[in-house]
Formats: sequence, C-alpha cells, structure tokens
Amino acid sequence: MPQSEAQLSGRKLAFIVTEDWFFCSHFLPMARAARELGLDVTVICRIRDHKQIIEQTGAKVISLEAERKSLNPFAAARATWQLSRILKAEQADIIHCIALRSILVGGAAAMLAGLKKRIYALTGLGFLGARQDKTGQVARFIVRTLIRCLTSRETRFLFENTDDPKMLGLDPNDHDRVTIVGGAGVDPDKLTVSPQPSFPPLRIAVIARMLWSKGIDLAVEATTKARERGADIELSLYGAPDPSNPKAVPEETLNSWSQCEGIKWHGPTRDIISVWKDHHVCCLPSRGGEGLPRTLLEGACCGRAIVTTAVPGCKDLVRNGIDGFVIPSDDVRALTEAFLALAADQELVIQMGHSARERILNGYTERDVMNGVKALYTRSLT
Repeated sequence: MPQSEAQLSGRKLAFIVTEDWFFCSHFLPMARAARELGLDVTVICRIRDHKQIIEQTGAKVISLEAERKSLNPFAAARATWQLSRILKAEQADIIHCIALRSILVGGAAAMLAGLKKRIYALTGLGFLGARQDKTGQVARFIVRTLIRCLTSRETRFLFENTDDPKMLGLDPNDHDRVTIVGGAGVDPDKLTVSPQPSFPPLRIAVIARMLWSKGIDLAVEATTKARERGADIELSLYGAPDPSNPKAVPEETLNSWSQCEGIKWHGPTRDIISVWKDHHVCCLPSRGGEGLPRTLLEGACCGRAIVTTAVPGCKDLVRNGIDGFVIPSDDVRALTEAFLALAADQELVIQMGHSARERILNGYTERDVMNGVKALYTRSLT
C-alpha cells in the first residue's frame, strides 16, 4: 500500500445523500473506492429498501429522514441539526455531500459540527440548469451565494461536466479544488455489446425519469413527425414519473402517447441490458440541468448510437457525428432530422455504436471514476 494510502486507514468518511436508492443507483463505486483506501465509510440518507446493498460495500448506513420535495425551512433546519449531531457522534474526518440539497444541508451541518474537510459533489443543476429565464438566473445566483457561504478553505468540489464549475465561479482546470469524473461510471464487463436487432424499423429508446426537463415530449413529437415523413421508426419510453418532482409528466399523458402509432411507454425497468439488446439508439433530448446522464453512459457502453442535446454533461460525453448526434436543445426539427438520418443508414447506426462503446472505455468506466475519487480523498485527507 502506498504511504499516502496507508495514512488514510481508519479515517472516517461520511457520505450525505437524500435517498438510499439514489446512492445505490449511482455512487456505490465511490463507496468501494473509499474502502479500497482503508477509509471507514458511513452513508447518511433516508432509508427505504436499499440499506443492505449499501452495507455490502462495507459501509455503515445511518438514517436521516428528509423529504426531497419539501421546501419547508423548518424541516431543513431540523435535518441540519440532526445531521450535525450525527457527524459529531461519528467523529467524521470528512464529508462527501452528493447533489444540491445535500450540499446545502450537509455544508450547514458541517459548520455546526466544526468539520472543515468537505467534498461537494454537484451532480447536475436540475431545473436550475434547464431554466434560462430570469427565474433560473436568480435561482442560480442564490444557490451560488449559499454554496460560497458554506465553503471552507478545505472544501473541494466534484463535478460531472466542465460547465457546472463555472456556475459556481470555479475554474474547471483548478485541479487542486476541482475534480471532474465521468459521471457515475459504468462497468463494461456487465454492460456488454449485443448484436443489433433487425433493421428496419429503427428502434429508439429513452430510459429516464419521465420529466418534461428530460425532453420526453420532444422525442414523442420527433418520432411522430419522422413517421409522417415515411420513416420506419419505433420509440420506447422507459421510466416512471417522479412523484417528488413538480416537473413530472402526468401518467395520463404517458398513456395517451402510448396510443400513438409507433410509440410505447413501458414504465420503469431494471433490465437495462435487455432494453439495449432490443433497440438501436439511445436518446435523451434533455433541456438541461444534467450532470452526466447515466442512461447515456449505459447506452453507449452497450454499443448503441446516441442522440442527445447540446447541454452540459450530454455534450461532454457525445461527439457529434462520431458517437451519435448532438442537436440544439428544445429543437424538434433537428431531433426529427437526426432520427431520419439514422433510419436511412443502418451502417451509420452500427458505426456510431462502436464509437460510443470506445468512448466509454476511455475515461468513463467505474474504475476510472473510482481512481478519480481515490485521488480526491487522498488530496483532501493528507
């Protein structure tokens, strides 16, 4: 074991995250990375059905009940006070706060607990990034100010794209304070490439929470327009409306879309591999607010061409014309043209899928992410 890693053995890292399922879906590799360094790991979150999965990494799990959708300042203050007591009791050496709400609550709790070593992981801006109007600008200013107030000299930042650091007034090239990793990373040994399904039709899938900000409606409209122009295209939607998110697409809307020719909403799925076995194209026409979408990582890792938009995170991963198409945000016409181009050229679909897979193998695997956060923990604690 390198000397720097030996110095970390027995030090205590506390992850702060809203939900146990969210930690399981995206951040288990980071817990394993911390354990590889010899750190004692605690995950503080709302516990539902995934405690045992987290514990399998060697981490301890502590419950903190805090509703994601609540804007009640008294509830946030209560969660902050409870969290500060947990951090003191656990004698944490460093905290790793995941996503905006956890950064705000965790940063305030760390101040109360006198804990200066902090990692703030901004996993996308959500509606703050998707809205470009005055309301969005004001909201981003408020968030930037709050995070600055909660930042100590020993705070470091973890991002999934090169645009989000700039929102906080940080230089993405300041490698002492800013670390950028390939999202959650994916395991290429599990997400393998399967043969392309029969062609035509061109089978396109969107796997995401059914939110307006994800551009689900754009995919539906572009598919309809492409089919009207004679293209043999089918669109599959996989995902559930998020009841904690006011931007969720209503279930009745999803069911009505399923009545359209060539479009089907399947609900949520855990069988990602089977979805990509049955589809040629991974699509996410996001309106913004992404970190680095896991769905794009998974689709690319399975060797599927990508169609996405030129918003932070998405445009960082996908090379336009190589791994797929990167089109302007909220542009149905451009999305329709991308669908038509792929429907007319099977070889292009296959070629882009190969390139997308190679893209993942060069910096976006779980091991790449684990190595990045291990270096970050080492810098922060030695």
